[in-house]
Amino acid sequence: MTEDATPPTRPASTTPARRGWFHRAVDVVDERMGIKALTYPVPEHANNLAWSLGGVTAVAFVILLVTGIYLAQFYAPIPEDANQSVRDLVTGVWLGGFARGLHYWAAQAMFVLALLHLLRVFFHASYKKPREGNWLIGASMFLLTFLAVFTGTVLKWDQEGYEALIHNLDVAELLGGAGIWFTEEFTDRIPILLRLYNAHVVIIPGLILLLFVWHALLIKRHKISPHPEITVPEVESPEPFTAHLKRVAAFGLVLLGLLSLLGVLVPPVIGPTPVDGIEITRPPWMFWWFFPLEQWFGVASIAYVIAGVFGLIFLVPFLDRGPKRRWQERKGALAAAAVLLLALAAITVQVWIANPKGH
Repeated sequence: MTEDATPPTRPASTTPARRGWFHRAVDVVDERMGIKALTYPVPEHANNLAWSLGGVTAVAFVILLVTGIYLAQFYAPIPEDANQSVRDLVTGVWLGGFARGLHYWAAQAMFVLALLHLLRVFFHASYKKPREGNWLIGASMFLLTFLAVFTGTVLKWDQEGYEALIHNLDVAELLGGAGIWFTEEFTDRIPILLRLYNAHVVIIPGLILLLFVWHALLIKRHKISPHPEITVPEVESPEPFTAHLKRVAAFGLVLLGLLSLLGVLVPPVIGPTPVDGIEITRPPWMFWWFFPLEQWFGVASIAYVIAGVFGLIFLVPFLDRGPKRRWQERKGALAAAAVLLLALAAITVQVWIANPKGH
């Protein structure tokens, strides 16, 4: 009698492969800081540029933080020295001109990207129940971006920045007690330029960071909204959240490269020290849509129009409460938005053509 001499087969090893040092380091940090609490599942339709505009906007914000920290080391936020400190920064500080150019163009990019992100969410009706709160948070961050551009314009303390501040002071006077923070009567010991500087480097970025974390947590809670044109149930992307971050980072690197080129080839200008009592400049293009209203209807119209436009933005999820999300079923809402955008664009083009240099 013979026995089978074939040795028994060993079961395949179930020991998981050892993770790389980077992933282990992330796990160590996450165990203590809970960073992965912000991760959320990413459906396949969200793995493209249009649905990643929010992430790319965040990249522009990070660029602004990094360059802003560097610029703050050399800026003097007092009226007597502010303009000259910017000039010295550009001409006498290592990489000062490049940092300022990159900061300037990153601000333009963040404004444009935030606007495009807002329009994408509106077009796909991603603000509808239960995501109304996240729309309000996103609209608040867009308003803060608008204010950041304004305060950054004033900080140059050239003729353009000074005239922007004077217009703001005029509107604040009309608002009475509601605008007291923006007036010189708020305190006679701290220059308003210094208070705007504090708002630009501390208050506004801090609020944006807090709202961004809240924004991400709500996305995790409610998940990314389904695509309105996809009617069949969609399987979540098998890729981990880190793959989505890598895709956003790739878009961000392209953005960084483009902004760096603009910072070198088209550096922002700075005008002379301001002269009181004259108006010869034109504000940055983001403000052109209400620029001629002062000439047509007076200074008060600026406050009313800004409040009206941003008020409509905040009211969007409450004005369009129906369950329909496909654009073919929301022609009324899209037509109203198109009329508003075309009107603002027409005013902007009119300013560009009829007032190329200023008042």
